[in-house]
Amino acid sequence: MAEITAQAVNTLRQMTNGGLMDCKRALVETNGDIDAAVDILRKRGIASATKKAGREVKDGAIFQCISPGATSGILVEINCETDFVARNDIFRSFGDEIAKRLLVNPTADFEADRVTAVAKIGENIQVRRSHKLEVSGNGLVAAYIHAGAKIGVLVEVGSGKQATTGNEDFKQLVRDITLHIAATSPVAVRREEVAADVVAKEREIHAQSDALKGKPAAAMENILKGKLNKFYETNCLLEQGFVKNPELKVEAHVASVAKKVEDEITIRRFLRFQLGEAI
Repeated sequence: MAEITAQAVNTLRQMTNGGLMDCKRALVETNGDIDAAVDILRKRGIASATKKAGREVKDGAIFQCISPGATSGILVEINCETDFVARNDIFRSFGDEIAKRLLVNPTADFEADRVTAVAKIGENIQVRRSHKLEVSGNGLVAAYIHAGAKIGVLVEVGSGKQATTGNEDFKQLVRDITLHIAATSPVAVRREEVAADVVAKEREIHAQSDALKGKPAAAMENILKGKLNKFYETNCLLEQGFVKNPELKVEAHVASVAKKVEDEITIRRFLRFQLGEAI
């Protein structure tokens, strides 16, 4: 039997991030063959990952990746069991890598990487969802991950001229819009884009409220219009008060920047991921 040296055990630990005794036992079983020992530990990691697959994943983080030139971007939600692991460097590196790969190829197979991460970390890990945006025409895609990585935002802002995308005022606007969306959680860019069932539900709630009981039909309709307008102002991005200056609507702020850069600017679409929300 080959001698199992401390150096060999340490080398295997560095290669696999395995425990001291796990590495030593694997080297004993393979008579000191490090490559074969790696295979054994990987197989045991897969077994461990399978056992952990049934555990509930309540925590995690939102990850993002933006392409060179900011013409596309992606948000990815990855779940784990505890906040401690969500802040772990191995977990964060895994998430960053998955975001990079999915940005290039949304159907990329990363199961082997996930299993390896589970084996190293010791908790169940699941890639819950991802969504990619690509610029249509002129414009930029930008992302923002809020402190703690529990909220992530991706937005596409368009311009009339390609040169505008290099303007610092335009870039600052795009960054500010991501911060605004993270803070205010709008449901749509503009009122015409709010889902019909959401509007119907909002109308139904107010129509059946005590405040409208006994009101004449004409008065009730006017009150409902007012309630819906208030809903739009609260929940539609362009109608919200800008987070850095609540007295100014987002639409007005966009218009002021557009005038400054002498171009047309359009907030086209956005994504907002919040950890654990219903999807």
